[in-house]
Order: sequence, then structure tokens, then C-alpha cells
Amino acid sequence: MNTILNFFGVNTAYAATAKPSPVAGFVGRVNEFVLNPLIIMMFAVALLFFLYGVVEFIMNSDKSDERELGKNHIIWGVVGMFIMFSVYAILRMIENTFGITHNANIQ
Repeated sequence: MNTILNFFGVNTAYAATAKPSPVAGFVGRVNEFVLNPLIIMMFAVALLFFLYGVVEFIMNSDKSDERELGKNHIIWGVVGMFIMFSVYAILRMIENTFGITHNANIQ
């Protein structure tokens, strides 16, 4: 890969890897063991809510009131999944900005 980048005239710089600080290790562990499972669980709940809305929409295709309720469940399920994906992306951006790794060891 490095030779391909050199062919196109791209210079790469390599920095020395520093030992993670205790704060970064703590934040990495909280993120790995608390926030990520919580985000995954909430995404799964939103997905189930979405799928329930789809089933409700299809099963009640002849009743307009219940079909509208299914449509609302679909919309809010999509909104919930979007929010959980956005939270996950924001956490990744914060991790990358501050150099926090997923498996930061406290020593």
C-alpha cells in the first residue's frame, strides 16, 4: 500500500504510538462495556418497533385507523434507528478525535 501511495506522490508520516492515559483507558472501557451495548440494545428496540409497525400496517390494510397507527410505528422506528446510528457515529468521532481506543488498557 505504501508503494502505491509513493507512486502517486503521497507522503505518509508515522507517529510514535504513545501509551494510553488512565483517563483514556477508563473512557474506553466505559464506552466498550456500557455505552456500546446500550446503543446496540436501543437500536434493536427501534428495529423491533419498526418491524412491528410493518406487520401492523400489512395486517390491517383494510382498516385506515389501525393502518395509520402502523405507519406511525414505522416512522418512529426509523427515527429511533437513525438516532442510535447518529449517537454511535458521534461517539466514534469523539474517540478518533481524542485518540481513545476501544481496548485501552489501564496499567
